[in-house]
Amino acid sequence: MVKLTRVETPLGTVIAGGSREALCLLEFSDPIRLERQMTRLRKQLGEEIEEGDTPVTRRAAEELARYFAGELREFTVPLRTRGTEFQEAVWGELRRIPYGATRSYGEQARRIGRPDAVRAVASANGDNPISILIPCHRVIGADGSLTGYGGGLWRKRRLLELEAGQASLRV
Repeated sequence: MVKLTRVETPLGTVIAGGSREALCLLEFSDPIRLERQMTRLRKQLGEEIEEGDTPVTRRAAEELARYFAGELREFTVPLRTRGTEFQEAVWGELRRIPYGATRSYGEQARRIGRPDAVRAVASANGDNPISILIPCHRVIGADGSLTGYGGGLWRKRRLLELEAGQASLRV
């Protein structure tokens, strides 16, 4: 059973979805993007989804509050993703980008051993089911520009500012 709960953040409401064991969804509540992720989640997990919370979603909410306050740099909430082998490789590499650092899509493609798969890496980033904790916001264009963030480029900018020590975002 996956339970969904709303979590307020300085960048807007996110929906956290988790079982007793792991977080499987963290998405800004923008209707179109959330609907897409929910459809994917139902298909991949084959489990019932209902409103409510779990110890995992409560822990995610607590860690997010500490992250936005500038007090947490590494999340410890257990995560569960179910993607293709390629997506899992991309998401795993995203988790290796250090707090406050950025990488280009091309560098991400090279790091997973697929240097010609830059567009596929960007697509897998866009399919990331666990925003912020799997830090797809840390991937930028080769020229340093902010590109492609499902939560909106303004949120990507704010997350990167927070991690660079240029902002503190409290709820």
